[in-house]
Amino acid sequence: MNTRTAELAAFAANLKFDAIPAPVVRKAEDLLVDWFGSAIAGKGARPVETIAGFACAMGPALAAAPGASELLVRRTFTSPYFAAMANAAASHVAEQDDVHNGSVFHPATVVYPVALALAQARGASGQQLLAAAVAGYEVGIRVGEFLGRSHYKVFHTTGTAGTLAAAAAAGNLLGLDAARMQHAFGSAGTQSAGLWEFLRTGADSKQLHTSHAAAAGLMAACLAQDGFTGAAEIFEGPQGMAAGMSTDADPARLNDRLGTRWATTETSFKFHASCRHTHPAADALLQVIEEHRLRPDDIARVVTHVHQGAIDVLGPVTQPATVHQSKFSMGTVLALVARFKHAGLQEFESHFLDESTQALRDRVTMELDPEVDAAYPQRWIGKVTVHTSDGRVLHGRVDEPKGDPGNTLSRAEITAKALRLAAFSGGASEGEMRGAVDRLWQVAEWPRVGPLLGGAR
Repeated sequence: MNTRTAELAAFAANLKFDAIPAPVVRKAEDLLVDWFGSAIAGKGARPVETIAGFACAMGPALAAAPGASELLVRRTFTSPYFAAMANAAASHVAEQDDVHNGSVFHPATVVYPVALALAQARGASGQQLLAAAVAGYEVGIRVGEFLGRSHYKVFHTTGTAGTLAAAAAAGNLLGLDAARMQHAFGSAGTQSAGLWEFLRTGADSKQLHTSHAAAAGLMAACLAQDGFTGAAEIFEGPQGMAAGMSTDADPARLNDRLGTRWATTETSFKFHASCRHTHPAADALLQVIEEHRLRPDDIARVVTHVHQGAIDVLGPVTQPATVHQSKFSMGTVLALVARFKHAGLQEFESHFLDESTQALRDRVTMELDPEVDAAYPQRWIGKVTVHTSDGRVLHGRVDEPKGDPGNTLSRAEITAKALRLAAFSGGASEGEMRGAVDRLWQVAEWPRVGPLLGGAR
């Protein structure tokens, strides 16, 4: 039966590199380099090292040869399953990985760990890796859009839709036919998980969401390759994902213009090292600061005019106790922007608990704005009202935050960002990182995907 699920599965199974328009390929390359920087940035982060340690303890130790998948933060090699698990955790902790606005979903952190791990293990080409990644992006984004705003209020879409994205990428690289891809979707969907409750106490769960999604999606595809069956209608079935996880699911989003609308190109890069919900307001505040030459002491209070999703996710974080939790504090992010003109990794690491940061943090509030909320999630508008200590009331507005497709990062900026991330974590030397990034820009020409660090292709 030609259902929406079957159509989406057929698209993911049959997508080949030659069918992908050149601008989409270029975007996929941009997203790969951006993801690589975020993955290296995870080196040393305690939640990442814990998951990587688990992967090393449970997975086989393999030589850097065909059949081995690279665990980036440990410079070791293991099975695709455990490499994908660890690399997915690593690439989400710095809060610098990409995001698709309309689905409120971080595709790279669940797609590229799987595509890289399987491509290395199978000796696939760079073109095969990119095609698999695009399949993962197109599926995951549509599943996130399908699940809707009600889903995101409770569920972390990157953990839920991400499992399907990972299955699509894996299934494409494994050469699954449409029927087996649909089975992979069924097995992936039944494993979809990820709840926002962790934010209230700054728990480590966000890294578990991405590591589980990547590993579970890969497993679902591998099982389907061996004949394992999954629910045929995991999305729309009476006891499927929509029934259990959403009150406003839109089934038409699942097969929306497949092959003509390339959602991959709609993906945004993250400029600030924080939750994306903080970026529009941060950029709007920066606009006011620069236009009026404000110093932090000039700011009496800031009102951010936001969508409901921002309130749902950021609202529980009032007094962040950890660096990672502070990245979900609107007040902390805006305080760092006011002080340093950028909320980057070093700013969070060194200054999120400074007295001056906390004082300004507590002068920031969020208010639901009808215009901003109506535009979300397709557009993430930033609006702030700044009250100054001398009695002025100033307004800032940004319609496309830095990193959005209409205000994107150049390849030079993506490269510079990757180098900064590696330098911060010490995950790779500048020379290693430059060499790896230079090679990655040529990924479509690789006959075989090999190690990204410390090894020849």
